[in-house]
Amino acid sequence: MDYTLEDTQRKEKLLRTVYALQVKSDATFQKASPLLNSHPGTGMVTEHQVHQLAEKAKVICHDLDNIKNSLYYRQDELVQQIPNPNGNHYGGVCGIHCSLDGLIYMTSENAPRVHFLNRSGQTFQSIPCVEWKKNETFLPEDVTVTRAGMVAITDLVNGTVRIFNNHSKFSKGEWLRIGKFCSPRGIGVDASGKILVADYTEGKVHSFALDRAFKVQSTHSVSNLRGPRYVCLAPEGGFVVSEECGDVKLFSSNHKLVSSITSKYGHCFGNPSGVCADREGNIIVADEQHQKVHLFPRSGSPICLVSKGLQRPMGIACSTQGLLLVADSGDNYVKVFKYRVRPHYSSDNLCISSDSPNLTPRGRAE
Repeated sequence: MDYTLEDTQRKEKLLRTVYALQVKSDATFQKASPLLNSHPGTGMVTEHQVHQLAEKAKVICHDLDNIKNSLYYRQDELVQQIPNPNGNHYGGVCGIHCSLDGLIYMTSENAPRVHFLNRSGQTFQSIPCVEWKKNETFLPEDVTVTRAGMVAITDLVNGTVRIFNNHSKFSKGEWLRIGKFCSPRGIGVDASGKILVADYTEGKVHSFALDRAFKVQSTHSVSNLRGPRYVCLAPEGGFVVSEECGDVKLFSSNHKLVSSITSKYGHCFGNPSGVCADREGNIIVADEQHQKVHLFPRSGSPICLVSKGLQRPMGIACSTQGLLLVADSGDNYVKVFKYRVRPHYSSDNLCISSDSPNLTPRGRAE
């Protein structure tokens, strides 16, 4: 990328500003700390001054978080488009999961098959969705992988969850029916290994464990949701669920509501669909109606990662390599975006003169 003189000047101004805040803050702290510790009271400092400073500090910290996030994340950086392995004979891609080792699992509307793709986006295995005992096909809605490494899908039409057992008596493996649900759509796995199922018309998210015989145990349900669609593991345990009626909610590991994305960030969704959480603890949400994808950071304002090029975003997933995968059912592609960068230098690599803020980075972000 070519940098202009304006880019260089903007960088220098930003670094000087941050450096000035750091110097002034450190100097004030070094002088104030011993005085406050050794003398009673706060001198001539009034309660109003403390309150004003605290409020201004909140604003400055929020602004600094936004600056950091704007440097770290990227928008509309499309790096690859993966066509639906089923072609255009069926509906568009809808469910997607990315494992820790980079493998991609994909489902499509009206296609009785789950595809496995490598990091390059090439299909290396497909599992037909056939119940061998009855010789009947079924349609997978969403897909995930259990802690034991087994593929699990939701079967909306038959109202069940199915897990593929490689070690069955059938040489090709066997899909096992797990539970009975009204309208299972999204599926995920929480931090304890329990399976999460978004039950759309019931307005619930169910969680349950499986024993070695695939028997359901430790069931629990969260109710009063408005059209739950997709569900995923939350950054600190618990789960995140998207509601078709316009919100995304975060629940703790004991199934208590932690926050609403709409309320916490003041963000207005159209029709939230796919959700995922990355390793930095950010929540990422696709909006089917607005045709965008937003990242909601731990601190700072929401960031639009994808603002154009989507037709009907459904399931999403993020990889440990800093890639965001969006299943676009509108044009039948999985679109891969590079949404964050990893700096090649640390704070120790910045040359900062004690006399003047002559800031020279010795490295550059990729």
